[in-house]
Amino acid sequence: MKCYGEGDSAQEGPSLARILVVEDDVDIRQVLCLYLKYSGFDVREAVDGQEAMRLIPEYCPDLLVLDLMMQPVDGWAVLHWLRARRMNPPLPVLVLTALYQPAQQLQGFEEGAIEYLTKPTQTGLIVERIRTILGLSEEQRIMLQHKRMDEQRNTLERITAQPDEFVY
Repeated sequence: MKCYGEGDSAQEGPSLARILVVEDDVDIRQVLCLYLKYSGFDVREAVDGQEAMRLIPEYCPDLLVLDLMMQPVDGWAVLHWLRARRMNPPLPVLVLTALYQPAQQLQGFEEGAIEYLTKPTQTGLIVERIRTILGLSEEQRIMLQHKRMDEQRNTLERITAQPDEFVY
């Protein structure tokens, strides 16, 4: 099976980057997929983590846009599944979720996400982040992931040290 990181296919001309959007909200999924297609990506969609885990080996995406809160199988399960598969290089994951707490963001990075955006987010920003991630080498992606983890740890430490500072 030919997948992410295993070279280009034998198609004529340049191939489009493959993005798998995993989102249970039909409106968000449709808008995001339409915008990504318009921006020049080959896009497939999954309605939950179970469908994503079935499609990843078949579709071989270059990047995963992943919601975390879905039923019956959530995005956390997909992140665990990807980690267990030990893809080399790892499949880049951009988390797009309503979970906004720094501890949840840190957990997302620790589980393998390279980027973590909270909803609502402008589709233009999502496309910009996807292009940036796809333009990075594996080493640069790992460095970015570690940088994001360090930022979240620092935020959590500041919140813990001075909780009154963050009360609204």
